[in-house]
Amino acid sequence: MECKFISIVLPQFHPFAENDRWWGKGFTEWTNVAKARPLFTGHNQPQLPADLGFYDLRLPQARAGQAELAAQYGIDGFCYYHYWFKGKRLLNYPIEENLKSGQPDFPFCLCWANESWTRAWDGESRELLVEQGYSDDDDLAHIRHLLPFFADRRYIRVDSRPLFVVYRADDLPNPRKTFDLWRNEALKSGVGELCLARFERGGGGGHKDPRDDGLDLSIEFAPDWRNLGGRYYATAKARLAARLGIIPKAYLEHNIFDYRRMVEKVMAKSPPDYPFVRCVSPGFDNSSRRAADATIIINGSPDAYQDWLSRSAEWSLAHNRPEHRLVFINAWNEWAEGNHLEPCAKFGRAYLEATQTVRQRFSA
Repeated sequence: MECKFISIVLPQFHPFAENDRWWGKGFTEWTNVAKARPLFTGHNQPQLPADLGFYDLRLPQARAGQAELAAQYGIDGFCYYHYWFKGKRLLNYPIEENLKSGQPDFPFCLCWANESWTRAWDGESRELLVEQGYSDDDDLAHIRHLLPFFADRRYIRVDSRPLFVVYRADDLPNPRKTFDLWRNEALKSGVGELCLARFERGGGGGHKDPRDDGLDLSIEFAPDWRNLGGRYYATAKARLAARLGIIPKAYLEHNIFDYRRMVEKVMAKSPPDYPFVRCVSPGFDNSSRRAADATIIINGSPDAYQDWLSRSAEWSLAHNRPEHRLVFINAWNEWAEGNHLEPCAKFGRAYLEATQTVRQRFSA
């Protein structure tokens, strides 16, 4: 039996006018990646790219290199973040060039990252940069913009329907109304039925059935912030130890978790009674972005990642019908979050090789 792997791709690796204005001329994710420094003994920073280098996603060669590596090591497709703010598009150049050129010839789908943009990701300020908003007219304009992507022969389909993911579906003022409009417009255009999904992000309380809002599928998002397995040294005794220099102050200034403990917590969750797809993560460390209060998951390794991916694929085979036997991987290239399958200076292609090992095991 087969389980397919889809990896999430961040398109934030090329300069554009808004980033120049907000963060300085020429800013990309690489700006933060390159300046990172280790905070304690054994801390894997900076995390630097190997085979693909500090690429610029405006270049077709860079986009082709990503797809060639992914195909070689068992990734079945990419899920690109898509940014739409009341008709304003950001970080859109790579995926629109992908559509226009037909290259790379590699399966893909889109996820609408429907959050407002602020400066909060760097831990310094919540100044609003671009505000998200919703309206019926905007819903119509949005789906009409998306239809050419859905019609592309490379576009990933689930249940023979184009898969479109909404990052924060609960933020929509009337999700079912939006999704009904999208479905009707897709049918009228000839694209056909859509497969609409949400990312199931961590937060307070449980997650309701996605079908109640008119969605078809819920996709786990990793790391699951509700199931990180407990922070290291979050005790008064640890604070004293840090003051005495027994443990690094970084353990108190940042939120540090253990990779395998996190995996066990996530895999122990009860299976939901609605259509659900698993997601795994190679790691997480956003200390290159945040001078304080970063989240750092330590003790990760290609072997630990391979175990999580394998168990998630097994779970999918055991719980999902064939069309939903997918595992999402977050992420292909979140370098500033220490979360990437792309080859790095420390591990080389080990995470890709681990993916390939599991993929071969679960190929038809």
